[in-house]
Amino acid sequence: MRLILLGPPGAGKGTQAQRLLQKYGIVQLSTGEMLRAAVAAQTPIGLQAKDIMASGALVPDEIVIRIISDRLDQPDMKNGFILDGFPRTVPQAQALDELLKKKHIKLDAVVELRVNESALLNRVETRVAEMRARGEEVRIDDTPEVLSKRLASYRSLTEPLIHYYSERRKLLTVDGMMTIEHVTREINRILAAIGAAETKTAQKAAAAKKGAKKAVKAPSRAGGKTAKGSKKAAKASRKAGKPAAKKAKKASRKAPAGSRTGTARKTRKTAKKVTKKRAKR
Repeated sequence: MRLILLGPPGAGKGTQAQRLLQKYGIVQLSTGEMLRAAVAAQTPIGLQAKDIMASGALVPDEIVIRIISDRLDQPDMKNGFILDGFPRTVPQAQALDELLKKKHIKLDAVVELRVNESALLNRVETRVAEMRARGEEVRIDDTPEVLSKRLASYRSLTEPLIHYYSERRKLLTVDGMMTIEHVTREINRILAAIGAAETKTAQKAAAAKKGAKKAVKAPSRAGGKTAKGSKKAAKASRKAGKPAAKKAKKASRKAPAGSRTGTARKTRKTAKKVTKKRAKR
């Protein structure tokens, strides 16, 4: 199974990704982790990324795509993957499509967890208030203010992907406001439907291929029978003509001299008739 999870911050993508990994035995591809791994391994592309990251700049899309490309070639990719944090923009999605096409890898689905942004902000506000009431430290990136900025960034950069994948009939939307268990069951249901549809399509293609092979063999056999039949007919025609010719010759020999002329004419007529019969046959 090869998937992309879409949804704004706080939609629960991380939780559902972990459940999908366990169910399907696939790998989660995080661009951040892949970049760090490439840098640690000191691969040529990793060294390029290291210099860019050290300068504080964003790693260009072409470098990220090359890192993903290298990762897809690893043996543990045979069962599939979930892409986490990529693509974030339409150009990235287009570059990913080209990469998968070159590698003959089919993307099974893009699962969007759709949520109510107001409800997400209320959740964060409630959680922050509860943590402060307990005397716990609140993370800087886990506040309503930060979440509002992240949601705005998602709307402007990532939300267009919903339209992009919807046009390509890859998008499957799930209500992310349901309980975690309900969201999991719904994702599993739609993925099972996709698997069943693909199996059915593969069976139809195999049946059509088998039928095409039979259709090719049938005419050749029929052609062989027709040829044999025509040969037999020609042979029978020749056999039928021989006795008539022999009889005509005998009759001409036995006939008197004066009647031989008439007999010869009859012989020619008989021969012509035989010839015509052969021609008709």
